Amino acid sequence: MDPRLDQRTGDPVTALTSTLTPIQTFDLESATVRELNAALHEAADATSWVVENPAGQHNIAVGIDREVDVTVNGHVGYYFAGMHQRGTVTVHGSAGVGLAENIMSGTVHVTGDASQATGATGHGGLVIVDGNTGARCGISMKGVDIVVGGDIGHASAFMAQAGRLVVCGDAGEGLGDSIYEARIYVKGTVASLGADCIEKPLRAEHRAELAELLTAAGRDDDPALFKRYGSGRTLYHFAAANSHAY
Repeated sequence: MDPRLDQRTGDPVTALTSTLTPIQTFDLESATVRELNAALHEAADATSWVVENPAGQHNIAVGIDREVDVTVNGHVGYYFAGMHQRGTVTVHGSAGVGLAENIMSGTVHVTGDASQATGATGHGGLVIVDGNTGARCGISMKGVDIVVGGDIGHASAFMAQAGRLVVCGDAGEGLGDSIYEARIYVKGTVASLGADCIEKPLRAEHRAELAELLTAAGRDDDPALFKRYGSGRTLYHFAAANSHAY
């Protein structure tokens, strides 16, 4: 019998390998970051990519607008996954300044640490850092969700407008300075709160929200152990004491 036919029914058989998309591997020891980004911008949806030897180079995997899964084996430099819009990007290592800056949607995950300005100005999506982040984590965030497994540095969530910042470790000085309506959850200690940032009650709806974020980040921390911080809303209004006589 023809081996391309089902020996029981005689019907044609389609090989499984013809329906599977192979993993694309990019070695940045021999290729350039520009070539990698160009390939990712033209990638077909539902494809998987592995990037080897990133060697701390900057601007890797920026502006992805495809439903792709990208794994980077090694440390990355500044502005990794900036302007991310779709798909999932994972770094098995640490990241430099500006991780996932201006992310719009999708997921960016770093298994190590991240430097300053993680998720800055992000409008949506999820940023996960298993380790620590530096200063200004979530600065001017506008809807992004950020989950940090360790500590965050000073001036984090400065002028944060919307979204959620979850910190499973400690927070540095000036947390949430001049915050708008973003929500901050911290499990550890807070060195100091910034202007107009106050502790708020952790109600049942907040514990449920927090539980969803922790689960999405692959964590099993108890939401009841966190404290919630947000805007005191005193900066929303003009106060005569803040005026100056001329």
